[in-house]
Amino acid sequence: MKFSDRLLSTLARARSVVAFTGAGISAESGVPTFRGNQGVWSKFKPEELANIAAFMRNPELVWQWYAHRKKIIAGIQPNPGHYALAEMERFFPSFTVITQNIDNLHRRAGSKNVFELHGNIERNYCMTCRTPYTNEYVLSGDPVPRCTCGGIIRPDVVWFGEMLPEEEWEGAENACRSAGVLFSIGTSGVVYPAASLPLEAERNGAFIIEINPEPTPLTGIADEFLQGKAGEILPDLLKNIRSANKEA
Repeated sequence: MKFSDRLLSTLARARSVVAFTGAGISAESGVPTFRGNQGVWSKFKPEELANIAAFMRNPELVWQWYAHRKKIIAGIQPNPGHYALAEMERFFPSFTVITQNIDNLHRRAGSKNVFELHGNIERNYCMTCRTPYTNEYVLSGDPVPRCTCGGIIRPDVVWFGEMLPEEEWEGAENACRSAGVLFSIGTSGVVYPAASLPLEAERNGAFIIEINPEPTPLTGIADEFLQGKAGEILPDLLKNIRSANKEA
């Protein structure tokens, strides 16, 4: 892809960069939305399972669904877009990934400074004492896994009706307020409060770069709209960043 001189010169000067990612970048790895045909689960809507009331009413059913999701995601790998973002950390004094995805693909690709707004499907914790548990533990025992304290273990993800984790949200907000450049990648820009973060960065003077197959509500305020797949555009952009650093 051909990038504008304005975009490349902005990145060459950038000190603080944020990559804000949504379901689109994960879809390129094959992560399903879980709203389509999922066999026996097709008769359920995610909203009917991913909430605390459903879990307390029938924890075994909800755990069956999450075991299904966990096994699928465990077999999926990061794509070139994830790896490009991880390598970009090397070229900027501050580089932060803020993701709405729960699949852990950014960390698996090597990104270190990641804020996970909706949790992480590879983590679990006891609802009573907050002890963390691995997927290996919760998927190898009882249909409703329990902590050594007797409490019920749940996936460490944000369910419908729950607040975003305070520490992750505050970290994401602070990163956006201080960003010189913000990438908005594979997100529809309509799910709040997460969708407010690019707007926060724009209000504080950040250069906004949107990468998406289709325009979104953010496109109108973006300084650059790069239409296409993140897994194709980000590696190309990384080549330009590498080249600029060799010449510097």
